[in-house]
Amino acid sequence: MKEEKNEIVSSAETISVDYEEILQRAVAVIENARTSVARHLATTASNTYWEIGKLLHEKKLESKHGSEVVKRLSSDLKERYPKMGMSPRNLWYMKTFYERYSGCDLKLQRSVALLPWSHNILILSKNLDDSATLYYAQEGVAKGWNRDLLLNALKLKMHETHALASTDNNFSSTLPATQAQYANEVFRSSYNLGFLGVTEPILELELERRLVEKIKLFLLELGKGFTFIGNQHVLEYNGKEYRVDLLFFHRKLRSLVAIDLKIGEYKPEYAGKMNTYLSILDRIEKSDDENRSIGIILCAEKDNVEVALSLEDIGKPIGVADYQLIIPKEELQKTISAEILSFELEQAAKEQQKKKEEEA
Repeated sequence: MKEEKNEIVSSAETISVDYEEILQRAVAVIENARTSVARHLATTASNTYWEIGKLLHEKKLESKHGSEVVKRLSSDLKERYPKMGMSPRNLWYMKTFYERYSGCDLKLQRSVALLPWSHNILILSKNLDDSATLYYAQEGVAKGWNRDLLLNALKLKMHETHALASTDNNFSSTLPATQAQYANEVFRSSYNLGFLGVTEPILELELERRLVEKIKLFLLELGKGFTFIGNQHVLEYNGKEYRVDLLFFHRKLRSLVAIDLKIGEYKPEYAGKMNTYLSILDRIEKSDDENRSIGIILCAEKDNVEVALSLEDIGKPIGVADYQLIIPKEELQKTISAEILSFELEQAAKEQQKKKEEEA
């Protein structure tokens, strides 16, 4: 009877493990499908607007002598297609959209075609050159930026700092080529943590606490696809205890991502410490269907040459990024006010729901 009971328990554990794998794979399939559908819809809409813009261009309609024609066209199209956004203003944007990109290379045309229309309107309003436009289009699609995040990136002129930044990691030598390429797209060389509201130097644990408190904002800064697992995540191995500052899982990379926070400049010994964390994660927490764990050392400053030398012979995939922590109050309010409001509303809604449940 005892053996039979043990077999039942073992069977239940196997089913549980199998189910978790099934669930993870099903979620991955759905997420990929949703992304594919969203991109397809954006491309279809962009192609439609492109053709209408081309028509207006070929008919040589301008705001002075063509306004009445465009108004009439808008009225007739809205009557037939009320949900397609055929306002006069949008029709003029379609013409601008075609004229701006019709003479550009196919790479740029295809990149902007993947963006939602509101994103394209925002980029058009900034009068950017082809290189900057390509950067925001590719980053917007890869990281799933909403319009507010795109606006923040434009205000911070991220294309300028991106051009100066180097890739401080060893992904190409420690990951398969395809995964290394995607990891380089996911992780940046610099992060803006201005949303923390820090105005003076703080200890690492305090920095971590603030990040955890505003974890939604930190996830948005990291990019699309991250799931927060925990802070001060305990790893027990060989009778010793290790703690990872922040631990995430990235759905598309299929990798655990460990982040080590440092308030000062980068030191070579940080790479060795992270290498140990990743070795333990791969041994005791990584599932068989997951890829190698990835480490990110987030510090206040870094020397690119020192980073490259310290990572040269490291066997685990590690990246080093710096962060912008102290920014002017006015800029802080402009760039993250919408996200903070959203965060506070969510917290208030949770509190209200909690009170209702307690009253019930």
